[in-house]
Amino acid sequence: QVELVESGGGSVQAGGSLKLSCTASERSNNGYTMGWFRQAPGKVREFVAVFRCCGSSTHYADSVKGRFTLSRDNAKNAVYLQMNNLKPEDTAVYYCAFDRSRVILSALRLERTYDYWGQGTQVTVSS
Repeated sequence: QVELVESGGGSVQAGGSLKLSCTASERSNNGYTMGWFRQAPGKVREFVAVFRCCGSSTHYADSVKGRFTLSRDNAKNAVYLQMNNLKPEDTAVYYCAFDRSRVILSALRLERTYDYWGQGTQVTVSS
């Protein structure tokens, strides 16, 4: 069982910034995929950004490209989501996701791909 601990949510005005953190209790020795999804009220959970170990393999949803940056700290089994120029439509509960494999590209954006999830952290952006 992998435990994911998230932090960093909050409330900001449009144009502001927040940084989310997620730490996993373990790291797969055969590669892993780790990142973020989000779910707004009344909507399905959607892909935001993920990193596939190993190498420079980071993927973003079109809606956040150029505004959000995903980074990682392998020593801490952690990923971070720096969110800049936030918009009201970014308001959602953000969930950290983890899979003990290097997920194939066609499955990256699918919620069902990931075996482990964090508890979620609320991000609220006011206009």
